Amino acid sequence: MSKADVMACLSSLRQHQHRGQRSPHKPLLVLLALGQLTTTDSSALDWSTTADRLAELIRDYGPPSTAGPTQRAAYPFTRLRSDKIWTLNHDVPMDRVQPLATNRVVGQLTPALEDALRDPDIAAAAARLLVDAEFPPTIAPDVLMAVGLDPDTILTTAHQTDKPRQRRRSWTVAILTAWNRQCAFCGFDGQLGAATVGVEAAHIRWFTFDGPDDPDNGLALCSLHHKLFDHGALGLDNDLRITVSSNFTSRTDTGQSVYGLHRRPLRPRPGTTPPAATHIHWHTREVFKGPALTS
Repeated sequence: MSKADVMACLSSLRQHQHRGQRSPHKPLLVLLALGQLTTTDSSALDWSTTADRLAELIRDYGPPSTAGPTQRAAYPFTRLRSDKIWTLNHDVPMDRVQPLATNRVVGQLTPALEDALRDPDIAAAAARLLVDAEFPPTIAPDVLMAVGLDPDTILTTAHQTDKPRQRRRSWTVAILTAWNRQCAFCGFDGQLGAATVGVEAAHIRWFTFDGPDDPDNGLALCSLHHKLFDHGALGLDNDLRITVSSNFTSRTDTGQSVYGLHRRPLRPRPGTTPPAATHIHWHTREVFKGPALTS
């Protein structure tokens, strides 16, 4: 199986979507199997020891869901077979949790794909393809570490995958300028000489999921709050007030200062285009780990 074959297989994963909601379940399972392969030379994953870990990955990096954690893990574990890259040692029904446990099911990448992914260059390119397609740059390193892969090895220009869309370089500058080069959430405005430091242009609707490089889809955020926003710990409501997820916790005074952002209004400078309601709705539905704290 060539590198081109591997990339074609992984770029055409059939991902279930409910009402257009993103569904990174299968990519997360493939990444978990790839991490297993690089560690043990086998991609085999025993359901009994994998279910909780896969459920945690889906909980932390997938959209909000009302399904139980083990049920969410069963979806990709059984359905990845339909993409012809995943096998189970027992033929069990789709989406059913009990047969997976009763039959001590083990899942594994197909032999041809597994052999190809033993090539470090192909493995790195495959991992890069999957995280680029599903997550923003703030989240990709966390996902890779969570599945046992080295972000420094994978997130290099040598493994950069071609993308149909290219970001507009001018967008970053325009967003930072529009928000006075300071974090829209906390006001941080670090500079080193003339350079802005620790403040970044953040997409509200992720660029990966058709988020446009438009003024109404951007905020200037400090590095911390950018990451918390992309993780779903922070969000926005329709009144342009910051929301804090009730699932976010901290034990220190510094971390607990995030709670103080809840219900704080954005205060864009005069003339700055405010975030569009459609992009806020997308972030709330796809990213924010609701419910929000009670006021």
